[in-house]
Amino acid sequence: MSTTPITGRPVGRHMTDLTPAAARLWWVFLITGTLWRIFSLIVFRFDIHTVTAVGIAVGALCIAAGVNEFMRLSVSTPGWKIFHIIFGVLFVLVGIVALAYPHRTFAEVAAIFSFFLLFKGIFDAFASLALRSELDLWWIGLIVGTAEILLAFWAAGNFGREAVLLVVWVGAAALARGVMELALAFRLRTLEHPV
Repeated sequence: MSTTPITGRPVGRHMTDLTPAAARLWWVFLITGTLWRIFSLIVFRFDIHTVTAVGIAVGALCIAAGVNEFMRLSVSTPGWKIFHIIFGVLFVLVGIVALAYPHRTFAEVAAIFSFFLLFKGIFDAFASLALRSELDLWWIGLIVGTAEILLAFWAAGNFGREAVLLVVWVGAAALARGVMELALAFRLRTLEHPV
């Protein structure tokens, strides 16, 4: 087993959240991370002024995040699969609710989306803290998770229900998801081809 030149820690078996065979799938998460970042750019570029359009964007984002959590099952160890299944189901349910009622008020769409951000932020922060002794870049997940939690409370608060705020929240969440996917891709790439 090889070691990383920076930390001297072994590469491969110490990654308790990833299966040993996961390294060969690094490119899948490079693609999904890139797609998430493109989606965030598209969301920021569109001028969405109706509640229905924002509700559909929130629903699509949540369902895509749920599907993405199910994709992570292929690279996760059995203990971490439980978390990915729970969050995948929660995200898909939140997405279905947002798509079923896309015409609701901004307050209701923001409330639905705030739960998505809260669940995702807690998971990202928890996972990064749980793996901090094993990952050099654990702090990226902690920063992204903290930002998602803060966005969740901002979305849940009554700070003005404007379409532009909801678009910013959706775009920021997609961007955060893209950063986490790219970080996972590079972790897996390091496992496959140690430096």
